[in-house]
Amino acid sequence: MILMVLLSAAVILGAMALASSAEAKDAVIIAAGDIARCGSPGHGKTAKIISKMAGTVLALGDLAYEAGSPKEFRDCYEPTWGKFKDRTRPAPGNHEYRTDAAGGYFSYWGKRAGLKGKGYYSFDLELWHVVALNSNLQDSAMQEQNTWLAADLERNKRRCILAFWHHPLFSSSSHGDNPKMRDIAKTLFAKRASVILAGHDHVYERFYPQSPTGKQYLKRGIRMFTVGTGGASLYSFKSTHPNSQVRYNGRPGVLKLVLKPTSYKWEFINTKGQIKDQGDANCV
Repeated sequence: MILMVLLSAAVILGAMALASSAEAKDAVIIAAGDIARCGSPGHGKTAKIISKMAGTVLALGDLAYEAGSPKEFRDCYEPTWGKFKDRTRPAPGNHEYRTDAAGGYFSYWGKRAGLKGKGYYSFDLELWHVVALNSNLQDSAMQEQNTWLAADLERNKRRCILAFWHHPLFSSSSHGDNPKMRDIAKTLFAKRASVILAGHDHVYERFYPQSPTGKQYLKRGIRMFTVGTGGASLYSFKSTHPNSQVRYNGRPGVLKLVLKPTSYKWEFINTKGQIKDQGDANCV
């Protein structure tokens, strides 16, 4: 009798999970970093792309040049990307920290930036769990963030995980790799995260799924995108990094991700409206 009850409960729970998955809507993300410099037209053009799309905007750091001051957020960022503030989730870049303790950034975003001085937080989009992280932290503050991340992912019940921050772990462009983010990536890898987004290098680059040590790992690895194309002047590519699959620096643009219950699709759209990269994959 007990076995029958347990089996019945398992069937009911399985049916509920299938129903929940079937009822879940797709979520849309539009992402880029390295965005607004007063007098530069690029961020106005990328804002026009976003204005035609519904979805959550991820701002991947270096949002208001040169120093992320309150004045620069007001005069440079606010007139263009600021139009989407109520649907934007930000991460801080190194330029924000040219203002003491990134005060302009935390003042502009308020609670949307997470706890003041920390800058990391998480949220859910339909059946995806999304984590915003601060790649500017150092030493004990970075370790504290990683401890928080591990606990956050332990509580997460969603299969598909996406993380975003500013400095890419790997890059073929001017700034190159940022190994300080490797421990964070290892924590995400252990919890089977599917996607990492970053900016910092002013290019678009997509990598094959890989481990945090750079080993190509097509079935289990994390697919990493660099999208530093929000409007700042674009960089060149220095060399082709191992596992780099697609590289583009022709025009500014944004990455559109459609997050499905167990998979995702991507398109990189430049300011001419051209799709320069696209594809789809299952969650890890």
